[in-house]
Amino acid sequence: MLTTNPFSELPISDFIMQAYVVLMFLMVIGGTILDTIHKKSAQYFFENSEKAQKSAKRSVGGGEKMSLAIKTVASEVLTSSEFASSRRRMSHLLTMYGFVTFVAMTAILIFSYPTAATPTPEILSTLWHVGAAMIALGGYWFWFFIRVDVSSEGVSWYRLTRADIFIVSLLTTSTFALLWSWSDKNMVLFALFIVSSTALFSTVLWSKFAHMFFKPAAAYQKRVTKADGSRENLPELADRSNPADTDRHSMELLKDAPLNMGPGIKREAPRHY
Repeated sequence: MLTTNPFSELPISDFIMQAYVVLMFLMVIGGTILDTIHKKSAQYFFENSEKAQKSAKRSVGGGEKMSLAIKTVASEVLTSSEFASSRRRMSHLLTMYGFVTFVAMTAILIFSYPTAATPTPEILSTLWHVGAAMIALGGYWFWFFIRVDVSSEGVSWYRLTRADIFIVSLLTTSTFALLWSWSDKNMVLFALFIVSSTALFSTVLWSKFAHMFFKPAAAYQKRVTKADGSRENLPELADRSNPADTDRHSMELLKDAPLNMGPGIKREAPRHY
């Protein structure tokens, strides 16, 4: 089953399958644009950037900005280094790379190998199944064991809110995709797969789908503000090894305290909020 292209055996024309993929792609673009307009995200980034430039202490050149962009991609995007929890980070990476693999392989299989007349390389079909399995593994791990309201607040795992649209539709899409492929192409499971994927890509305006596009932009902007000294109008972190910082009035209680005072609140994982 892992090496079989499930789309090549569908009693549906390749034109309809390809049109569906294009429609979902357009829905993501349209939903992201509407989300940007509705939440005024672009306006916020533009105004925040202008404000930062006015309070900047130094100018950041094009080469340095390019370096910051590369660091953002390598850190926040590719490795999700912003997650302090190793479990949360691993779950996120599994889901993210699984989603990218699953979507990419779906497009390749449907556009390049839509029928049995064109033999599908086994590696592509395998990657499609592996991508779906990675989504399921990372997503269910997050849903049952990592969600803060479930693990720390004792909320039932089956309680649903609008914020759960993305993860629920993503999980059902990957789950029904695998079940459909492994059930000898049961059309009921295929219909559920299509309903789930349609919900995933058509609800961008109300889900966290667009978050994956805004998150890198916010991370990059944060790096720029640190580089130019504006720091989003926040004060610089005190360096207690610096006498000038140690003598500040706000540091009076810590003046004679050791530099390393132990893990503090990080001594144990948070269990309530």
